[in-house]
Amino acid sequence: MLKPADKIIQTLKSKRLRITPQRFAVYSNLLNRSDHPTAEQILKDLNQDTPTLSQATIYLSLQTLRDVGLVREVLLEEGVCRYDANTEPHHHFRCHCCGKIEDIPWESFSNLSLDKLRSGLKVDQYEVIIQGQCDRC
Repeated sequence: MLKPADKIIQTLKSKRLRITPQRFAVYSNLLNRSDHPTAEQILKDLNQDTPTLSQATIYLSLQTLRDVGLVREVLLEEGVCRYDANTEPHHHFRCHCCGKIEDIPWESFSNLSLDKLRSGLKVDQYEVIIQGQCDRC
């Protein structure tokens, strides 16, 4: 059975990516959290252990991971880009009070009908974003 670090290395290699310490750290960080962090939050988190990482390095790593399909950008609020290592289809709930973001299973909206869209529109993908108040608030 592979150790978590070995799994990350294997995954990065399967996408033909060079294994850099920075890329490894960014991807590992995202895999170990479910809060959909911003690049700045990842930088702050990683700089606790490796204070030499730059914001540009974080953005480049995230862009590369996104481009090969290991990470997806999540836009839940205007002007804020968050990142998610869960690339399986799912939706999101965002609490407008505390800002907590929660994954919603794809099947929750299995009856969603796209056939009422204007003729000529061709849907490649979609995501439902629910905003409201969580049970902690």
